Amino acid sequence: MKITLRLLTVALLLTCMTATAWAQERLRLSTTTSTDNSGLLQVMLPVFEKKHNVKVDVIAVGTGKALKLAEAGDVDVTLVHARELEDKFVADGFGVNRRDVMYNDFVLLGPAKDPARVKEAQTAADAFGRIARTNARWWGPKTRFISRGDESGTHVMEKALWKASGVAPKGRWYVEAGAGMGEIINMATEQQAYTLSDRGTYIAYQGKTDLQILFAGDKSMFNPYGIIAVNPAKHPHIKYDLAMALVEFMTSAEGQKIIENFKLNGQQLFFIYK
Repeated sequence: MKITLRLLTVALLLTCMTATAWAQERLRLSTTTSTDNSGLLQVMLPVFEKKHNVKVDVIAVGTGKALKLAEAGDVDVTLVHARELEDKFVADGFGVNRRDVMYNDFVLLGPAKDPARVKEAQTAADAFGRIARTNARWWGPKTRFISRGDESGTHVMEKALWKASGVAPKGRWYVEAGAGMGEIINMATEQQAYTLSDRGTYIAYQGKTDLQILFAGDKSMFNPYGIIAVNPAKHPHIKYDLAMALVEFMTSAEGQKIIENFKLNGQQLFFIYK
């Protein structure tokens, strides 16, 4: 009799647990690989999930793909970093209530030997021009540049910097990998090549790479992140209320404090607007 009661109790508990699990809502977030690679979301989202009894499903891709997912209504909210693309997304009616979340900057990484002498550059355009000129000459050491090549926010910035340098990169030295930021840093490390990274991902990968920041600080390399809810007028099925709850949380005093306090190796990865 006691065994039967115990079995019934266990069965009831399992039923309740299953019912609770099924009852928990799910929110779909598309975001960048750089945001995901940094580890910030693994710290931030559990706090939000607990407050709202929701599970956030994160899809980490390049900014271009993240916005395409949102445009198709395949996610409820998107967190990206390419302001021009974000503004078009909102202007075209696919997103509403864009908010600034945080910022950092882009950094040009390369091998310590620095064959293109990027360290001597005065501007970002000059730095990129030096890499191209090094590979155009017939003498001296050659080096590669590994590009995201995926229409991510980082790729959009890289293309803008090549344009500013007056260079249309092509040839064996220019590799469009079509991969996420972490993978690109690994590839550039293996090949001792140059690449453009957001500062947050570089800090997160410092223990895995010997590449150095050879150029940074140009105002053109500013890297703002924005969060946008998908427009329910375009896609009535999306969970707009929960999407806006995440928007509000990430831009609230609580969310901003989490971002500001998030550090790796004693270094701050993202900064908040004050």
